[in-house]
Amino acid sequence: MINRIVAVAALVPAMLGATAGSVPAQATPKASAEVVTLTYDAGGAGKWADAIKKAAENWNAAVHNVHLQPASSAASADFVYKATSGWPQSTLGPVFPGGSGEVQLGEEAVTEGYDLARVATHETGHILGLPDDYDGPCSEIMSGHGPGPSCTNDKPDATEAAQVDQNYARGASAARLKGRHVVVDIWRDAPAFATAR
Repeated sequence: MINRIVAVAALVPAMLGATAGSVPAQATPKASAEVVTLTYDAGGAGKWADAIKKAAENWNAAVHNVHLQPASSAASADFVYKATSGWPQSTLGPVFPGGSGEVQLGEEAVTEGYDLARVATHETGHILGLPDDYDGPCSEIMSGHGPGPSCTNDKPDATEAAQVDQNYARGASAARLKGRHVVVDIWRDAPAFATAR
């Protein structure tokens, strides 16, 4: 009996060593059992329509646990896009089905020279629960106006995508936010701020 225990004890480290080498250093995020579908309405977005389509494509290509698609009607949308004359602002999510998120795509960002698709993808990132990171590089979509108007990257990076996947990992049954916060993005050399509504 003792010989069997010693033999098994000797095999365990060998077996662990054989399997440990086969695990990749960074596992690819897996989709949750239930992919959350968020619907949006862009009927009031005017010239931003192409940028919104690109933003949805960018997020859908980057994440696994949530999928963005146009709503069948404005009334059934989980969030809406609107063109405004002011600064871009968004509901800070994560927004879930049945939610009431809003993205205001402000003309002042365009006047400052910022890329429409970058602005739309950035503001959609807020809907998906990502905060601003203005100190980040151009490769981060949530760095927003930080890198300046010459930055036209409109795709989220792997870290941002992983955070969104984590936000939606529990599917549509995840806990909802109690309060509603709006992030106002000033796309110039002034700080952004969040307000509770």
